Amino acid sequence: MKEVLRILRLVMPHWPRVLASIGANGMSAVFSVIAIGAVIPFLQVLFERGESPAAAPEKFELNKEALVDWFNYHFSSLIEQQGELRTLLFLSLAVIVLFLMKNAFFYLALYVLAPVRTRILRDLRQQLYRRFLILPLSFYAARKKGDLMSRATSDVQEVEWSVLRGFELFFREPVSLLFFLVTLIIMSPALTLFVFVLLPLAALLIGRIARSLRKRSGKAQNLLGQLLSLVEESIGGLRIIQAFNAEAYTRKRFQRINQAYTRLLISISRRSDLSSPLSEFLGVLILVSVLWFGGRMVIGESAVLGPEVFITYLIIFSQMITPAKNLTTAWYQVQKGAASLDRIEEVLKAEEVITEKPDALLVQYPGKGIVFRNVGFRYEEEWVLKNIDLEISSGKVVALVGPSGAGKSTLVDLIPRFYDPLEGEVLLNGIKLKEYRIDQVRGMMGIVSQDTILFNESVFNNIAFGRDDFTLEQVQEAARIANAEEFILGMQGGYEANIGDRGHKLSGGQRQRLSIARAVLRNPPILILDEATSALDTQSERLVQEAMERIMQGRTVIVIAHRLSTIEKADIIVVMDQGRIVERGNHQELMKAQGHYARLQALSNFR
Repeated sequence: MKEVLRILRLVMPHWPRVLASIGANGMSAVFSVIAIGAVIPFLQVLFERGESPAAAPEKFELNKEALVDWFNYHFSSLIEQQGELRTLLFLSLAVIVLFLMKNAFFYLALYVLAPVRTRILRDLRQQLYRRFLILPLSFYAARKKGDLMSRATSDVQEVEWSVLRGFELFFREPVSLLFFLVTLIIMSPALTLFVFVLLPLAALLIGRIARSLRKRSGKAQNLLGQLLSLVEESIGGLRIIQAFNAEAYTRKRFQRINQAYTRLLISISRRSDLSSPLSEFLGVLILVSVLWFGGRMVIGESAVLGPEVFITYLIIFSQMITPAKNLTTAWYQVQKGAASLDRIEEVLKAEEVITEKPDALLVQYPGKGIVFRNVGFRYEEEWVLKNIDLEISSGKVVALVGPSGAGKSTLVDLIPRFYDPLEGEVLLNGIKLKEYRIDQVRGMMGIVSQDTILFNESVFNNIAFGRDDFTLEQVQEAARIANAEEFILGMQGGYEANIGDRGHKLSGGQRQRLSIARAVLRNPPILILDEATSALDTQSERLVQEAMERIMQGRTVIVIAHRLSTIEKADIIVVMDQGRIVERGNHQELMKAQGHYARLQALSNFR
């Protein structure tokens, strides 16, 4: 029942169309019942059992006896006037028209409901993508990209094929069953009560099998996520796989997961495919039981049903088998797709650790600068930053140095609020960062990292990324400042040239200069340079270093560097080790102190 309520929440925004579909299904069921009921008078003629009233009923009433008398009188009158054969022809044409109307309303119900399914999927994809963009980096630390891609693609698709298509049947078949059931109760309450005794037994058996589908489907979707993750990792790391002759090893990993996924899918398919034949067999079993029990009510001295009524009863009951079977199939599908809905909701309900206050402030800059006050942070158990007290004044260049794992990158990640400190506070202009609007804080910053992130777009779109109000002249000026214009103009297409996936058509230095141009274009008052030259050759490093020195003028700059020669001119050099600040000062002061910085310089010169 929980699954039905969860799906109802998805459907509720589209309730006008749902109600229209239910109404159309109701009309379809009404025409179906009337069309089948029209067979009774013909059977009465056939069995010569018709006893027509001598006169028309005095008044029309909505009860079984009055309806039968009214219909029998007019039908008998038609036979007397037109003859039995012509009346049969009229009756046949009437049945055709009634079934035409039934199917027209049936199609109308599907027509009205079709946009609901596609729009729910559209909304799910949009909600997922929005969550992917706003969830903190910590959310992705323990998750694989392939698994998240699986949730946005195959899980959403599974919701369509299993959950929503199954739920369409919940809107259609109960309406038909209700009209058929009411008709059967009117025709024979005793026989219908007998049916009610048998149906729960069938439902109990079907429900038991359906429950196991959800658990197995959840495992299958998780395995599919692992498969997609492995494919994504293999394509991204193909150079290493081939260099280390690891093709066979990687292929075996994929084969192992793929085989487990295949076995699970076979098990799920077998159980899911069981729904249709099982429900049909149970339906026939109940039908035969009704035939036996109802036959006793027709045959014998104590007969309480006429043969024409019983035959019509069986026809209507047989019409119930299909919607009942469809409901069973729908229940199987909903159980199977509920696991995918669980995986989607896990992302949609993930905690937004980085939140913004409703009355968040606008940033005023330049101002007092950035202050870290007794800041502590950890990803899991071990503290990455401990007791950090640091002041970065406006317009100053601050360099962070130290061994790998000292916490330098984590420290600068707190400034644009990629993470929030678990202890202490980060202040901007004397006000806590959490008091400001997140887009305002990040809009003040230009970030150039060692791992350049570029997109499979043109040069122009990569430099102007995220904004559509920059002109070509502005982009060209940013490229000139970043020492990038020369190689851009040398490319076929210039600024409109596509740089490939993650910029693979460019060298490392070219990618880094495009990244710098992207930061320059926004003219940020705060610039964060995270080891921007550490992976470059000497010539590329020189060009990138020149570009960085040019853009550092008049800005607050935080530089992370392993090559200490690039930060000797910094106003303040902060030395970090094991998550703590162990030294600070300018180059000359730290060299005189002969501490950590001096040892790092010695190691740098030795290399």
